Amino acid sequence: MLSPKDYIEKNKDAFLNELIELLKIPSVSADPAFKDDVNAAAKAVKKSLLSAGCDTAEVCETPGLPIVYGEKIIDPKLPTVLVYGHYDVQPPDPIDLWTSPPFEPVIKKTDIHPEGAIFARGACDDKGQMFMHVKALQYMTETDNLPCNVKFMIEGEEEVGSVSLEWFLERNQDKLENDVILISDTGMISKDTPSITTGLRGLSYVEVEVTGPNRDLHSGLYGGAVANPINILNKMIASLQDEDNRITVPGFYDKVEELSKEERQKMAEAPFDLDEYKEHIGIPDVHGEKAYSTLERASIRPTLDVNGIWGGYIGEGAKTVIASKAYAKISMRLVPNQNWEEITELFKKHFESIAPAGVTVEVKPHHGGQAYVTPIDGIDYKAADLAFKDTFGKDAIPLRSGGSIPIVSLFEGYLKSKTILMGFGLNSDAIHSPNEHFGVWNFLKGIETIPYFYKHFTDLKTKS
Repeated sequence: MLSPKDYIEKNKDAFLNELIELLKIPSVSADPAFKDDVNAAAKAVKKSLLSAGCDTAEVCETPGLPIVYGEKIIDPKLPTVLVYGHYDVQPPDPIDLWTSPPFEPVIKKTDIHPEGAIFARGACDDKGQMFMHVKALQYMTETDNLPCNVKFMIEGEEEVGSVSLEWFLERNQDKLENDVILISDTGMISKDTPSITTGLRGLSYVEVEVTGPNRDLHSGLYGGAVANPINILNKMIASLQDEDNRITVPGFYDKVEELSKEERQKMAEAPFDLDEYKEHIGIPDVHGEKAYSTLERASIRPTLDVNGIWGGYIGEGAKTVIASKAYAKISMRLVPNQNWEEITELFKKHFESIAPAGVTVEVKPHHGGQAYVTPIDGIDYKAADLAFKDTFGKDAIPLRSGGSIPIVSLFEGYLKSKTILMGFGLNSDAIHSPNEHFGVWNFLKGIETIPYFYKHFTDLKTKS
């Protein structure tokens, strides 16, 4: 029987070519103009699941964009792994900052990836990582080496808040019954330091609109006498953090989980080079909440960030106007015990209260999700750690992530299952940014490692 590594070596060109074809589909869920492409991606995922060995696969309609479901049941008495992923991608903008077209995948060598990396929107988040699981199944079925049952649920709305996922979970709890949920939509510390994500931050995402006069005004005739919505919006946003970079929304920190000194010391053992971090993203120094390290600020502390701001004239040349409206999109990353709906309401109440009399303010909630922490003493975590040891030769480091996957807490609520986050991306992969990429080595290493998780989880589960 071929080992995963030998099987991959024999089939790696085919695997890469198949992934490249999937990456060519511009499945941007945020823009209705790409709806046909999103549907095309769903059909492509269904086809790949059937080709990899699923007994059945279907494109399931939802009130929004479709969810692809597939399964391979070899024995109902055996454990079942449910794989979650998503085939939708972020918008590629700004296009002019890409060094190659975002939906024309190319493999290019980099300093971190001398063997090459696939440059395309969705390469790492999450088509490339989701596709690792499809190809791992193909290895296990073609070599008659699948030790347990497997189900796939691949959605098309993750990048817009998984708005239809709860609807699907509520109606398909029996179909989705499982013993563990396996996700690769996170990263690892480095190519030689595997890690298992044990914590995710929650999310509250809002859009704010500040309105002044009923039309754009001449800045000479009205300047100084009428509140300028753009000026006002910037002052309001600036007031949301104090001189120590703590968020000033009343009640924001009331339920924040404070980690013990011992837990913080354990986190500090993760390899981290501050100078390399600054150099990689091109900044002269780090910034953030006082009394916390960079790793802590990016994982165990809540945040508030402006993701976009606009209003007035931004074309070529000059146009002297006071804009009628100004807008901003704001995200808040949350930590355990912070409820995203409560935080959204606290933000809304505060932001409206600090508006001066010359403007009106509207806060529009978009989406959100709860934070999540997974225990490291269960058989699911142990199986993942053993799998990494098989392919990397060392234990994985448990790591809390600054990112958010709101559906993880949703899964636990509906399916009563724990989730294991085995990511193979790197922080340098530029997800959500121009020139997103995924190392060829990382992609193939994921395919090699995943079958070992199935083996160890099945062994541990049947013995427990």
